[in-house]
Amino acid sequence: MKQLIKVIIPAFNEENGVGSVIREIPADLVEEIVVVNNASTDKTEHVAAEAGATVLKEEEKGYGRACLKAMEYISLQEIKPDIIVFIDADHSDYPEEMHELVKPILEDDVDLVIGSRALGNKERGSMTPQQIFGNWLATGLLQLFYKVKFTDLGPFRAIKYDKLMALNMQDKTYGWTVEMQLKAAKMGFKCTEVPVNYRKRIGFSKISGTVKGTIMAGYKIIWTIFKYL
Repeated sequence: MKQLIKVIIPAFNEENGVGSVIREIPADLVEEIVVVNNASTDKTEHVAAEAGATVLKEEEKGYGRACLKAMEYISLQEIKPDIIVFIDADHSDYPEEMHELVKPILEDDVDLVIGSRALGNKERGSMTPQQIFGNWLATGLLQLFYKVKFTDLGPFRAIKYDKLMALNMQDKTYGWTVEMQLKAAKMGFKCTEVPVNYRKRIGFSKISGTVKGTIMAGYKIIWTIFKYL
């Protein structure tokens, strides 16, 4: 029986990348693509709608807020999906790799799959040194305190819908990805990683592209790790 898959794409000022992401998602795999326009001031909403996505609005900035908005929308649907895939709107991931991302769920009954940039091929300059160090530090702390081995906090990930809802996700900003991983570990979910390739994003990063964004994201990730101990 074919699994029902929906994709969530948080998007803040990603008019140049979001259309390509949507068009490159395998149409044979996904039933609905939900883009959350997160207080954009450009044409993100228009581009996403033209590309065929369902577009929601979240006027208060925050990666987690955008994800929660999409989850609320899906929770109100009569027929719930089996799997949720998260991917960024900046075209740094390869949407066509979604088949490989969900394969462990479909074939091995895994609960959560992280697309690991550390295990895949990264285009030179696609991740800043502070991003690489931050991932190394955060995944090391996850292994130390939560006894789970991850190599990345990558945004390209897939999770069973019922497991996602069981996590009771709370973070509204930068701690979203690590919260999902540490809660999955605490709840004994079956987790794995698959290698994904990564390229330079389209446009300017609002997090790693600024000193303030990098510091705030790093602080929030570390704070989240210790919050749930």
